[in-house]
Amino acid sequence: MPGTRKLGRATAHRTAMLRAMVTFLFENGKIETTVTRAKEVSSLAEKMITIAKEENLNNKRMVMSFVTKEDVTYKLFKDIAPKYADKNGGYTRITKLGPRRGDAAEMAIIELI
Repeated sequence: MPGTRKLGRATAHRTAMLRAMVTFLFENGKIETTVTRAKEVSSLAEKMITIAKEENLNNKRMVMSFVTKEDVTYKLFKDIAPKYADKNGGYTRITKLGPRRGDAAEMAIIELI
């Protein structure tokens, strides 16, 4: 896939990390991470919300195959996706915070709007 970031990890590790971060974002509403990870999480989270807008068995299975917790999937279909029924994209916001103290990595908060 052109345009995907490798984030310094092997494919399986990267996929697992991004799945966990997307799940955590849906569970808590916002997370603090690096800017590059936030951009990847934003892309995947928006895809999941778009899928969850239409509730049918296939879409539930698609979301369940990515989101790691069943109750978060339920929350996505019942609470989160209906809020964005009239919007086409732009469900997340990335706010830059500045450099991290230890390694000066650019930090950001990603949140659901």
